[in-house]
Amino acid sequence: MKKALPYTLMLLAACGAPTEQKDMTAQKIVYPETRKDTTVVDDYFGTKVADPYRWLENDTSAETADWVKRQNAVTQQYLSSIPFRDSIAHRYEELFNFPKESAPYKVGNLFFSYKNSGLQNQSVIYVRTGLEGKDTVFIDPNAVDPKGTTSIGLMGASTNDRYMAVSVQKAGSDWQDIAVWDLQSMKPMADTLKWAKFSGVAWWKDGFFYSRYPEPAKGTELSAASQWQKVYYHKLGDPQEKDVLVWKDDKNPNLYVGVSTTEGEEFATLNVTTGTDGFEQYFFDLRKGAMPTPSTKWTPLQLGFDHKTAIIAFEPKSGKFLVTTDVEAPRYRLVAVDPAKPEQANWKDVIPQKADLLEGVSTGGGLLFASYLKDATTRIFRYNADGSGEQEVKLPGIGSAGGFGGKRADTYSFYSFSSFTDPGSSFKYDYATGKSELYFRPELKFNPDEYETEQVFFNSKDGTRVPMFIVHRKGLQKNGANPALLYAYGGFNISLSPSFSTSRMILLEQGGVFAMANLRGGGEYGEEWHQAGMKGKKQNVFDDFAAAAEYLKKEKWTDTKHLAIEGGSNGGLLVGATITQHPEICAVAFPAVGVMDMLRFQKFTAGFGWVPEYGSADNSKEEFEYLYKYSPLHNIKPANYPATLVMTADHDDRVVPAHSFKFISTLQPAQQGPAPVLIRVETNAGHGAGKPTSMIIDEQADKWAFFFKNIGVVPKYPVAAAH
Repeated sequence: MKKALPYTLMLLAACGAPTEQKDMTAQKIVYPETRKDTTVVDDYFGTKVADPYRWLENDTSAETADWVKRQNAVTQQYLSSIPFRDSIAHRYEELFNFPKESAPYKVGNLFFSYKNSGLQNQSVIYVRTGLEGKDTVFIDPNAVDPKGTTSIGLMGASTNDRYMAVSVQKAGSDWQDIAVWDLQSMKPMADTLKWAKFSGVAWWKDGFFYSRYPEPAKGTELSAASQWQKVYYHKLGDPQEKDVLVWKDDKNPNLYVGVSTTEGEEFATLNVTTGTDGFEQYFFDLRKGAMPTPSTKWTPLQLGFDHKTAIIAFEPKSGKFLVTTDVEAPRYRLVAVDPAKPEQANWKDVIPQKADLLEGVSTGGGLLFASYLKDATTRIFRYNADGSGEQEVKLPGIGSAGGFGGKRADTYSFYSFSSFTDPGSSFKYDYATGKSELYFRPELKFNPDEYETEQVFFNSKDGTRVPMFIVHRKGLQKNGANPALLYAYGGFNISLSPSFSTSRMILLEQGGVFAMANLRGGGEYGEEWHQAGMKGKKQNVFDDFAAAAEYLKKEKWTDTKHLAIEGGSNGGLLVGATITQHPEICAVAFPAVGVMDMLRFQKFTAGFGWVPEYGSADNSKEEFEYLYKYSPLHNIKPANYPATLVMTADHDDRVVPAHSFKFISTLQPAQQGPAPVLIRVETNAGHGAGKPTSMIIDEQADKWAFFFKNIGVVPKYPVAAAH
């Protein structure tokens, strides 16, 4: 959201006395008028459902743009008049301003890493020759786009380590441009591919496979363009119009499809899915030198969308695929599969299912590295290629780790580790000795040793035992009135493990409590845990979240007057459903980029891909009824709602902003209490990824100012920053 002052001037203002600012927040808010169209009514299996704000679904119309402008003006007036808002922004900038560096990505004798000196809008990609070499800039997104709204990422190097594919995404959009760099000259090539989305690159010979959509006709909405995804082969040096069509499906427009190739380019693997749940897995033998065509019959490994079976590697010595699967293993296992006999009856366990969730397996140096989740924290075990010789890799602590993978001939690799108080240290791991060596640890503007993390378990409404992390300053008293933020997601088989957020330090430094609950619908305990929170069982997720809030109150971590709840995307749905079911549960709510209209989500951009998770009101009366029962938009009634700041972005082409537009338009006239219910619409931003640092600082300053204002706590500044 654009501020009234330039950012540098805002920081200067933050150094002044905030009490001199006039507090406009005590005045009654006059919300912008939103036109209602009473003629829009849908019939769902005999039930009439009005949709008076459907016109807001046209987010490019002049009327919608005017509505956004008026809503943002009211929100901005409220936020900018909070006396301590600029002090929060100033402190957050201080906390954020530390050097950040990713673990290296090894390509031959080149090492790539992402670095940010502290406040750069986008991380810069550096490259060095040899691990001890000197870093030079490979790509600086800040030079490409001085506004900082373009994100650039490495997609993968060619098998011979000569070329690098790069993804370019603008204003937070999911749409990708794919570019190619020559690593010999360190210059970009002429190759630029358009209309890719959710695509990787799979190198083979002198080009790569990738997925893209047909170029939309002039004037076509991009939401309508997200259909008929196909696989193409691009030969380096050719214009995109010469790319060869490899795979298509002329019967079903709503499929996601992607191709990978094995390390030695022996096989291409094809993944086809209807959405975010199960997928079909196929493979094609490339060893004869022929490329698949649209008429090629790929060999199936897993048919149907009820399971998740994925080829992760091909082992030339054994002639077998290594495959992760949840077939007969809801917590997953690793199996060996003979490409000549791919039937499930011939699958052989390499790493059998265990009590803990197998999140994934990587290969490197002829070894296997299995990442397990034990009560939502990472455990890493290494094995020989045949699954023998199990050894646990000792991690720095309780948190989240990833990496370890490399090529067969590599002798070492890298991994990263993070926790609620560690923003991400990276380590070099020696395959032969199994020893870890610290590679990079950031210097922070706070002392992480002053804080601690607890893991607790609480019972949900139906008695299910649910885990939750609680982070706070050491020695914090459970006085029943600490400022607290409860965060969760609960969906799509996504596991929440410990992760760092600089923004949370704004809360923790003020004696606050951060809680993260691992709700059903996530993947923390495997597919059974996921299925217990999807489709008709989605209410379990909301019940888990409400039980988490009540636990925090019962155990005197906080109370209703000092509690906020937060979630984004599917988590935004979670927050929206929670406050419509329990308006009294908290003081503040932050639903961000949420799926709020559960009757129409499948009609926009990527929405069709969520039908396996949620169901669809178009499918059956049963699915309509359970969606209608909890849909946040359709369950708003006159009530005393908590202070609510809905957050969305004008370029969000994953969860279109219309969800948030319609939700706040319905919530504002329904608010019976004094608490503000506002919407903050970010411009030139998308679903969340790739935001520039300046935008993040503004957004988080607004969020925490809104939080402290509406729990009646004035944060104490300046916070001692010297540690």
